[in-house]
Order: sequence, then C-alpha cells, then structure tokens
Amino acid sequence: MGDRVHRVAIIGCGRLGQHYAEAYSTYPDTEVAAIAERNPERLAAVGERFGVRALYADVESLLRDEAPDLAAIVTPTKFYKDAVIACAEAGVKGVSTDKPIAARLSDADEMVEACESRGVVYAGGNLQRAMSEVQEAARMLRRGDFGELVGASVHRWSLEISGGGCQQVSVLRLLADAEVTEVIAWGKPQEALDGETDDGLAIDGLFRLSGGIDCPVFSAETPRRGVDVWSADSLVRWDWAAPELYRGFDGEGSRVRLDHQYAPYQWSEFGYLTTSIRSFISAVETGSELAISGHDLRQALEIAVAAKHSAKWGSVPLKLPLEDRSLALYPRPYRWLGGDASGRPQPVEEARSG
Repeated sequence: MGDRVHRVAIIGCGRLGQHYAEAYSTYPDTEVAAIAERNPERLAAVGERFGVRALYADVESLLRDEAPDLAAIVTPTKFYKDAVIACAEAGVKGVSTDKPIAARLSDADEMVEACESRGVVYAGGNLQRAMSEVQEAARMLRRGDFGELVGASVHRWSLEISGGGCQQVSVLRLLADAEVTEVIAWGKPQEALDGETDDGLAIDGLFRLSGGIDCPVFSAETPRRGVDVWSADSLVRWDWAAPELYRGFDGEGSRVRLDHQYAPYQWSEFGYLTTSIRSFISAVETGSELAISGHDLRQALEIAVAAKHSAKWGSVPLKLPLEDRSLALYPRPYRWLGGDASGRPQPVEEARSG
C-alpha cells in the first residue's frame, strides 16, 4: 500500500454503488471525492451519508469540475460505455465496471480500446474470480502443483449467462489458464432463444479451450453450480466459495479432499469486492496484474454471445474471436437499466442510512 491517497469518483450510486462507496471510504489510501447519480434524491442522500459535497447529475459534469484518480462506474450496463470512454479521455488513471460489460461486442471493444490506447487501467468489479482463495488456487495450478490439466466443466450456466454467468466463465479461464476458442451450444426455452436478452436462458454445450481441453457446459446443477478443473489424480472445484482441492483416491476409489489452509487476506470487510478493489489499486500504482480486468469481462460477454447464437442458429460451432462484432446479448432489465427503470427502486431512506 502506497503513501498517497487516491481520489475516487463513484459514478452511479444505487445499491451496488453504495457498496463501492463504503469500501472506498474505509481504506486508508482512498477517499470518495465525488459522486455522479441521475436520481437527485438518492444523490443527495448518499452524498450526506458519506460526507461528499461534490455531487453531480452525470459523469460529464463531474469530469468538468473534478480530476479523480480512479472511477468506479456502477451504473446500469447501458451507461457503461459512455462513462468509461469519458473517464479515459479525461485522464482518469483507472476505471472499473461491473458485469456484464456491455450488450454489444463492438461496444465492449471500444471501451477496452479507449483504455488501452491511453494507458488507463480497466478493472472488473464484484466477481469471485478476484477472491483471494480463487487467485491462490490458480497460482497453485500454474505452478503445476496438481499436474497437467486434462479436463474442465461448467455447471448451472443458466438464467442469465452474460450477467451472473460471467462469474463461471471468468473463473474457468483463470483456473484453466486458457481461452475459449470454440463454442457449440443448445439452448432452452425457445422464447428465451428468440428474445434479445439472456433472461431465463439455459445453455448446455461444449467449450473448446486453447490448451486442447473440451469443457462440457451444463445448464442444470449436477449438483454443482460452478467450475471443475482436473488432472489425472487431482481436482480443483469452485462452487461459489473458496475452491475445494482434491488429490489422490481412497481405498474405495473416491477423491481425497485436501485440508488446505488458504493464506489469510489483509482486507476482508467487503468480501471479494475488496480483493477486486485492492488488485485495481495495486495495478494503478505498480502495473501489477489485475485479478479481473475489462478484457476478462469482454471475453465473458463474447462467450455468452457465441453460446446464444450457436444455439439459436442450430447448434453450429462458432470460432472465437467472433468476426461479427455487431452481435449482442442484452442482460435482464435490472442489470441493463437499473432498479429505477425496471420496477425495483431503492427507498431514499435506505440510501441515506445503508
């Protein structure tokens, strides 16, 4: 942790944005310097709650007056692109967004390129890929502690494959240390396949990974919900918690679970949001590798888009990267438009008191 205090702009202060504001208000090396929010009542309430006076109706107004070091963009997904590009052009050193990164692949491309071309760190947000235990398990796999991987699988990839499903894909790529190079998928129900969103869509299929592994994808619990990767005698299993580690077999042929003690992590107040934010700050300060990046979010979106269109077009195999960057998959309305627009507004008193 460096000596300087980073000035942070919170752009979008709904429920999740307030969670970010709590985190950035807690750390000794960050301060919430400004907030942008379209809902004026919530803006005033959150500003009062965190003692922030620099309050703005939109990101453009904020950037005209403020020069934040970091910007946590926690708007609905529809507004990510304009906010990310505006911050990059204004000289913000680092931006973060949550999931999914966009609906249209070309929009995700523009966001990532706007940051890369200006040397702006683009971090992902509240994803379990950033969890310290997941990162530690990935380091063990890369060191070869479990031998050469020969298999992987994804479980319960359904209901919102570009939203919550971003979690599974991001962990898979990390643990397997591989990219998805081809997707073939089957989807249901038909009305979800025919629609523009991933709401209620269940996908079964196969991901071909760059290391030569074929990874089956299950829409249902099996009874697992996450990601498995395995070698000849070992298994690493992530199921929305610290990964379970197995090595060897008992007398009945069942896997033996290791009693592995993960290294303690200094920051624990806000779960894996904390590890994501601390990785973000470190990357801005030292150029270290992000636990979750904008590129990772784009890859997760592209895999979801490929799966939806493979299933829709008759389970055709689709090579990645997709050539047609106009392809899109919209998340459910709560993620795309936010609670105010989709019928789940937050009471002002809740925003004021937390």
